[in-house]
Amino acid sequence: MELNLAGKKAVVTAASRGIGLAIAQSLADEGASVAICARSEGGLESAHKDLETRGVQVFSQSVDVADGDALRAFIGAAAEALGGLDILVCNASGGSGMGDAAWQANLDIDVLGAARAVEAATPALSESDAASVVFISSTAALEYLGVPQPYNALKAAMITHASDLAQALARSGIRVNSVSPGPIYFEGGNWEMIKNAMPAIYENALAQCAIGRMGRADEVANAVTFLASSAASLITGANLVVDGGFTKRVGY
Repeated sequence: MELNLAGKKAVVTAASRGIGLAIAQSLADEGASVAICARSEGGLESAHKDLETRGVQVFSQSVDVADGDALRAFIGAAAEALGGLDILVCNASGGSGMGDAAWQANLDIDVLGAARAVEAATPALSESDAASVVFISSTAALEYLGVPQPYNALKAAMITHASDLAQALARSGIRVNSVSPGPIYFEGGNWEMIKNAMPAIYENALAQCAIGRMGRADEVANAVTFLASSAASLITGANLVVDGGFTKRVGY
């Protein structure tokens, strides 16, 4: 299947490690230039070097996605550095947690981060002949996971906003979709921490994975890369679940 990503220009937020880095790597391996951001300069430098070894142009910048002005400036700088923009992947998240601070973090980073990024990127994306936006949501938005928390509700908000944007931006030639990963295990990730600190919770989640294992970051990246590509040219307003059968609801 030809993805036609060679020469495309992509922005991926929170891409110094884990799913974000895997997405940037996958796009780079298909020949797309990539711009990445993250809060940690150390991790960002390592990711930048890794992506350069894949033979594409790379732009990186330390950005706190919760800072709207800084995020907008990064999107503008990325589009200028790459010479345009075809793909935007909003991956940043405030993570799980409880209380007012967690609500604010998930609003500022997950929801407003995605909304502001799209707003800032729309002029450049409108100039593309194959523009695509992908929000990284979560299966926590789809099913009760045992604890009502801000992360779940605001990941659901991302899916709704992506669906609305798909309708609003379609006439500008911009497709908008979301991807909802289930439990994804990678070194230094949340599930490694849970496995070490709360093994009962880890084992219970593992037991819910129909395929008998948790997912890998590259498996999520493959789904995102497909949605961002011309192979998915008729897909917009969709939420692609990538979870190995973790969720059990029937969706129509």
